[in-house]
Amino acid sequence: MNSKQLLSLGATVALFGGQASAFWRMECRGVSGQARIDPLVNPGVAADHIHEIFGSGGFSETTDYASLVGANCTSCGATEDKSAYWTPIPYFKDASTGEYEAVADVGGMLAYYFLNGDDIKAFPQGFRMIAGDTNRRNYSVGDGDYQAPDPDKSSWKALNQVGQADLAQRALGFNCLDYSKAAEGSLYRHFLPSKDYIDSNCPDGIRFELMFPSCWDGKNLDSDNHKDHVAYPDLVMNGDCPSDFPVRLPGLFYETIWDMHSFSDRDGIFVMSNGDPYGFGYHGDFIMGWEENDSFTLQDAVDTCTASSGRIQDCPLFTIQDQATQQECKIDLPGALLKEDTAGPLSSLPGDVPIFWGPGPASAASSETIVPTSIVMPTLTYSAGSTASVNGSFLPGNAFKAASTGTATPMAEAVKGAAIVTPAISSAPAGETAIPTATSYVTTTLADGTVMVNEIVYEEVIDYVTTATTTTVFVDPTEAPAARRRSAHAHNRRHVHGRVH
Repeated sequence: MNSKQLLSLGATVALFGGQASAFWRMECRGVSGQARIDPLVNPGVAADHIHEIFGSGGFSETTDYASLVGANCTSCGATEDKSAYWTPIPYFKDASTGEYEAVADVGGMLAYYFLNGDDIKAFPQGFRMIAGDTNRRNYSVGDGDYQAPDPDKSSWKALNQVGQADLAQRALGFNCLDYSKAAEGSLYRHFLPSKDYIDSNCPDGIRFELMFPSCWDGKNLDSDNHKDHVAYPDLVMNGDCPSDFPVRLPGLFYETIWDMHSFSDRDGIFVMSNGDPYGFGYHGDFIMGWEENDSFTLQDAVDTCTASSGRIQDCPLFTIQDQATQQECKIDLPGALLKEDTAGPLSSLPGDVPIFWGPGPASAASSETIVPTSIVMPTLTYSAGSTASVNGSFLPGNAFKAASTGTATPMAEAVKGAAIVTPAISSAPAGETAIPTATSYVTTTLADGTVMVNEIVYEEVIDYVTTATTTTVFVDPTEAPAARRRSAHAHNRRHVHGRVH
């Protein structure tokens, strides 16, 4: 099968502001299951809608910490990580047939563990949480104009936009991927673009992004709605924690790429498996399942795995397993779901979930199941992401991208109809000083010698200055020389779960 071998324009930035904002990205290249299972919201019974599940092979309708760590496999890259990560998936609804088809993911999922802030405490055993609201069908931050970019983060507090409901809505991202130009910023767009926009502008798919709360009350492992025991810091990815949530946790951030562009030659719409056509109801679940013993704890990893590369291979505490082993890990489906077709074509979404158009919240009693006579699907035009600029922190609206002084072109295996273009490097705005950087290169290679991705990781030194001016540096990646096998951020084409981006 043909594949693109691309330099990731979403390369992760390791920034310094006094001390490094360390992180690691857990590569989950195998999908352990795709089923109507949600042990948090629907324990013991079939869930309302389909989720794609990553992590422990012990995931089930009644999953707890013991069953996760007791499993004999994980679909993630470090064998110590038997956590459960799951989200809804997108479907394509064909305009001519009315039937639904599941959109394929590209390369599995990445779960970032950002170590922003001081005195970070690991997720304790039994910890569980949800980010996002499956019933949301609108955007209510500020004046509710979801098609406008977020205001500068320095103004959020003055605009009274740091409430938890506001921050949760800004914790969603739908990144339009076009590897021929500079990457959009992470969490730049908080809704799923219209199909017309995707067809015209996103040839490499849509990256769904979800940031979880990283402030904890320090007492409760869970709460009735799986949210009230945690909170977002006031800049979503970083910032100050509310006083009632004084314990700083790792910042968990999901990324999954979906091959939406493969439907570009057909009329229809995209809708989430929970009946959400806009993306406002995107959400994710997490259950801590790190296997701890006398020689390893998650706190050890938080304290030790601080390499600026973010690669799990650079942490001596992790036992790395290869892609093929990750993809072998599968959950046992309950009998009632064993034969349920989740791929399609289907006459309805799995679970007979109707499309809820909003703007009111979706519910079982909602009458908003009829398509409006006039539908205006959201759009937000392309904007290249800026580099993070506040005290070495990862912040929404800043691309995880790289700067380099080298010159080269991305490597690519020929794909019919595909072309790779190396964008030009734009200088900083007039009158502003370019940000100094140090560059290193990471290359991922499969066991057969195929180069998957070259990622440039750079470190940026910034002094904290409060200012209304944002320096945007548009610097696009260049080809790196081949190196030893390392996992990074890459994707194969459709139906190939061989890369993480």
